[in-house]
Amino acid sequence: MSIGSGSSVNIPQTAPAGGLTITQPPQTATSYYKIGPSNTITFAWNFTYVIATPTSLTLSAICDNGNTYPVGPSNGIIPGDATSVTWDLWAYQTEHPNLPLAEESYVLHIWDDRGPGAAREPGKLSENSALRFALYSPAPYTPLESWTCPACNGALSDYIVHPAFISVSVTLVIMFLTGYSLIRQSLR
Repeated sequence: MSIGSGSSVNIPQTAPAGGLTITQPPQTATSYYKIGPSNTITFAWNFTYVIATPTSLTLSAICDNGNTYPVGPSNGIIPGDATSVTWDLWAYQTEHPNLPLAEESYVLHIWDDRGPGAAREPGKLSENSALRFALYSPAPYTPLESWTCPACNGALSDYIVHPAFISVSVTLVIMFLTGYSLIRQSLR
């Protein structure tokens, strides 16, 4: 760790642990990115309370399916003072046919040269895993004439076997039969 060009720094023990705040993409909702030619993702951040600049940062996208993918052009490792990285999804997809990107949700993990899971220390960067994003592949074009709604064709059968539909139907039948029986008895 250094504070500039190789000089070491004395960090007071009362200093807060360093961190980073993701500025791009926005963290208000999950962002979706297409895996296709000329589609890149730019991740950007600001450092907060980082007194000792890390030598390097490592960025990994951890998929919901458990796979881990290096983010960026340099196998996920970038200079420690970098505040952004651009990831070319299509280039990664074509260069790594044995571990293709999945159409899933991901969590971006960023840590310094101390490695993932390093203990929080005053003035040093803490691991960040606050950003969620998702990737998808475009589906081929389907003309409207040949498109069918897979969920629509069996929609009625879905309602008929639903427990609420059965309960309401049985209740109405019982009400009708009970009412009919009461009317017949009162007419005798």
